[in-house]
Amino acid sequence: MQNKKQIITLQDGLKVEAQVPIIISASRSTDIPAFYSAWFVSRWEKGYIKWTNPFNGQPLYVSFKNTRLVVFWTKNPRPMFKHLDYLDKNIPNYYFQFSLNDYDKERYEAKVPSVESRIKTFKELSQRLGKKRVVWRYDPLILTKDIDVNELLRRVENIGNQIHEFTEKLVFSFVDISIYKKVQSNLNKENVPYIEWTEELMEEFASKLCNINKSWGLHLGTCSEKIDLDKYGIVHNKCIDDDLMIDLFSEDKELMDFLGVEITPADLFSDGEVIKTKKLKDKGQREDCGCIMAKDIGAYNTCPHECNYCYANASKEIAKKNYQNYLNDKNKESIV
Repeated sequence: MQNKKQIITLQDGLKVEAQVPIIISASRSTDIPAFYSAWFVSRWEKGYIKWTNPFNGQPLYVSFKNTRLVVFWTKNPRPMFKHLDYLDKNIPNYYFQFSLNDYDKERYEAKVPSVESRIKTFKELSQRLGKKRVVWRYDPLILTKDIDVNELLRRVENIGNQIHEFTEKLVFSFVDISIYKKVQSNLNKENVPYIEWTEELMEEFASKLCNINKSWGLHLGTCSEKIDLDKYGIVHNKCIDDDLMIDLFSEDKELMDFLGVEITPADLFSDGEVIKTKKLKDKGQREDCGCIMAKDIGAYNTCPHECNYCYANASKEIAKKNYQNYLNDKNKESIV
């Protein structure tokens, strides 16, 4: 099982029960590569972290003893570059979900580097790891009185024209405002003149993106979206993706055993076959999320990118305060 438990020994000698996940998500709730890469490497060395459940406030420990794969989520992985050699030597398998948006003019992502800088970073990371291991996300797609569908597509196309040879997939989501009160509150606080997506607008975007993609040849997918866009060649994506893991890391027997994968090698008479024997959908995520099970090790209210649309921060002020607390003590078992 993904989250079975074992007894581990902490730095002070205390023995505690800990989850020992096979797959780690780092992280949906904060940008670990951008701001906490040193902490991550330090904790990997120690072999565990302390994590607090954001819903009930209960602490628990997470051991890396059995971890076979880490999925990194980020808007700026450059601070992680100095640790890539360490990751290659010590983490069995990993890949990046890289959110590369363009809201520079509006400063909706106030503290991320310029889009030109992030494009350069994307290319460098892809050249280092291989393009399958760097997934491009345009996430979220935001409409305002100044950014209509065509303007949004112009920005997507500008980035895609520069990086489509450095990735194999584009994943996107339509910003959810009314169902996320925190997002709605943050946008209103910043006076963002947002426009809610309708199915008609989603269809228009998908149709035009499909045409743009004819020159790129990328796989297209949505993240946690109910709408069916299959007719445009756009699938419901799995960001923590067993298919990608099988493609990239099939030689890792422990990972394949966890995934329930049986691989019949190709021979003179057949092309080989991949058989999945387990359903591993992460039931802790939204109904329309396709991700398989993973343990997220991030913390809410800790990302200082200052994105106006953020669902993970109650406010920019709280996030900045928590990040400063981290800078004052980087040796803690947990981010906060």
